[in-house]
Amino acid sequence: MRLIGFLVAFAILCIAIYAWGGRGMWSSLQRKMIFFPTSALAYTPADFGLPYEDVRIRTSDGVTIHGWMVPCDGSDVTLLFFHGNAGNIGDRVENVRRLHEIGLQVFILDYRGYGLSEGSPSEQGLYEDAQAAYTHLLSRDDVNTERIAIFGRSLGGAVAVDLASRVPCRRLILESTFSSAADMAGHILPILPLGRLVTERFDSASKIDKVRAPLLQFHGTQDEIVPYRLGQKLHESAREPKEFVPIPGATHNDTYFVGGKTYFEKIRSFLSEPE
Repeated sequence: MRLIGFLVAFAILCIAIYAWGGRGMWSSLQRKMIFFPTSALAYTPADFGLPYEDVRIRTSDGVTIHGWMVPCDGSDVTLLFFHGNAGNIGDRVENVRRLHEIGLQVFILDYRGYGLSEGSPSEQGLYEDAQAAYTHLLSRDDVNTERIAIFGRSLGGAVAVDLASRVPCRRLILESTFSSAADMAGHILPILPLGRLVTERFDSASKIDKVRAPLLQFHGTQDEIVPYRLGQKLHESAREPKEFVPIPGATHNDTYFVGGKTYFEKIRSFLSEPE
């Protein structure tokens, strides 16, 4: 009962801020609830024995963002990696190492406000960052521009869907992601229709049918943050060819550990399929 009382009070507070504080204050509050960036990089690829290049890119709206290119000898696929809403790319190096081990060249970036990137995060800002990263890959001599695959985990899945709905890519891989921020708000606070007030929408379900690339989607059956059903809902909106792969027992952040060898073999075979 205490939890229910807290949720009711929180929901009323949110509505009051929206009504009296205006849309700008409400949007600012949402961003604080969605984005949890850190600045210090815990690791770099060198700490895991990986070669890498520090990359800085200027976005179309004038923000400099930071990323790493991790090359892989013999790879003709470049995986553009979008991470979740907390931490920074330094927290994803172990995952990058495992992707490198299956023969992938990986480009991973920090959104504005994360890690060494300038600025402050917002929905539109993250989309600008994704576009800048993709454009950068198109300019590189070490990237086969016809074999760029896009990968997004959690919030990064929404960034990946938005980009893949607008640009050509070879394959799209999503993991532990959701249909929309409104659906997430409805899950967190089902007692009031806060989804209608969401301004940072991340509405992947309305965009994914514009993606022409084949889709591979993973979701842990015990995901405690993004409900399994919201991953399924997003998948239902996607075009064929598509495949939804449950990872039994996996929670939100351990999918690639729990999935293990089978998980990485699935990614490798998916990216090596003929056109």
